[in-house]
Order: sequence, then structure tokens, then C-alpha cells
Amino acid sequence: MSTSCFDREDEVFIVLVNHEEQYSIWPQWKAVPGGWRAVDGVRGNKKSVLEYVEKTWTDMRPKSLRDWMAEQSSAR
Repeated sequence: MSTSCFDREDEVFIVLVNHEEQYSIWPQWKAVPGGWRAVDGVRGNKKSVLEYVEKTWTDMRPKSLRDWMAEQSSAR
């Protein structure tokens, strides 16, 4: 049975964010996929980067939806 790099506890991860302000963790040695950027200064073991994501990404709605909802409420 093969183990994914995401399952390894000894892996070094970075945090990624996309244009919708959605977050993901990513192995530091892999190329950052298109549409995502690395969050500056956030790197570490899986537990520490997941803690960062939990503290930072408190609203799971995509940015476009949050913006649309704000426009709808201000139009009333």
C-alpha cells in the first residue's frame, strides 16, 4: 500500500490560498499549482499548518459569494 505525501507526518508543508480566499496545505517540495499562491512565512509540519488554516479560514464561503451576499444586503 502506498502512502501519499499528504499522509506523512514528517513532511514539510506550506499553506496555499486561491483568488476565492480558499486555503489548502501543500508539500513544500511540490510546485504550486496554477491559481494558487503560497502564504508568506507559513511553513511547517502538518499539524502546525493545519492550525494556521483553522485560525485563518473562518468563513468557508468563497470570496465571490461573500461579496455577492454583501451587495445584496446593502441593496435593501
